[in-house]
Amino acid sequence: MTAPRQWQDEVLAGPGGAMTDEVGVITGPLTLRTTGGADGKVRFDIQYTDADEWYTLTGSPVAHGDPAALHAAALRAIRTGGGAVAPAPHA
Repeated sequence: MTAPRQWQDEVLAGPGGAMTDEVGVITGPLTLRTTGGADGKVRFDIQYTDADEWYTLTGSPVAHGDPAALHAAALRAIRTGGGAVAPAPHA
């Protein structure tokens, strides 16, 4: 069995922040963790940087796609803000 591939970066959310399933919009310095699972699904989790709680970026998981490219797309979306959600696989 292959271990999940994972990317994690800190990002400063743009105006309007990032939308989460659990608490709505979060703003400020955030950490995005993107995990590509063995089943092909790509999951996006986000937290206030250095916090204990992780939240699901709205729209996560996405069915398929290149996890590294989707991670980069999610970072761009969060930097832009506006209630950023998980990017579509074609992003």
